[in-house]
Amino acid sequence: MKHFAMLSAALLLLAAMPAAGWGQVSKPPGQEEHKDHGNVGVYFDYSRVQGFNLLGVGGRIGLNVRRNIVLEGEMAYDFQNTQTQTISAGGSTNTIKTSLKMMDFLFGGKIQIPHSKHFFALAKAGIANFGVSGPAPPGGINNQIVGIVNGNVDAVFYPGGGVEFKVGRVNFRAEAGDEIIWLNNGAKNNLRATIGPQLRF
Repeated sequence: MKHFAMLSAALLLLAAMPAAGWGQVSKPPGQEEHKDHGNVGVYFDYSRVQGFNLLGVGGRIGLNVRRNIVLEGEMAYDFQNTQTQTISAGGSTNTIKTSLKMMDFLFGGKIQIPHSKHFFALAKAGIANFGVSGPAPPGGINNQIVGIVNGNVDAVFYPGGGVEFKVGRVNFRAEAGDEIIWLNNGAKNNLRATIGPQLRF
C-alpha cells in the first residue's frame, strides 16, 4: 500500500503540472490576469475514523465548470496510528495493540456560497482503502478492528464546507465535514478536516 500511495501522489503531481497552464492568456498591459479556470493544492489531512485519530497529507486538482462551481478530484494518505485497547470477553481481559492507516480518493463538486467571496460548500464521493495490523481480539480474526478489515475498499460520501482566504501571495483553504464510510458493519460517520495552500489558475 505504501508503494501505491507514492505512485498515486506522483501521478497526481504530474497531472497538476500542465493544468496550471490551461486556458491562460497573456494579460493586456495594465490589467490583471483572471485566475478562474481552476485550482491545484496540497493539504494536511486529519480524519477521526472509528476512534483512531489519523494524520496525513493529500493533494487536489479542480476545474471550474462555472465561475462559482468547481469539479475536484483529490487523494489523501493518512499515516499509521497505533492504539492500545483493553477488550473483555468470556470472563477474561486482554490488552492488544492495533494499527490503522487509510488512503481515500474523492471526486465531486465545490460551490461558492452566493454573495460570499470566501465560504463554500462541497459534496464528494469515492472510496477509502484501509490497512489494519494487529493480533486478533477475543472471538475475532487477525488484522480486523471496529468493522474494518485489512485491505478493505469501502464507499465514501463526504459533505462539508469551508473557507478560502489569501495571505500575501498565497491562497489558503480550510474545510471540514462528515466522511461517511460504508464499513462491514454499516455506514459510519467520521470527522474529516483539511488545511493547506493552493494555486488558482
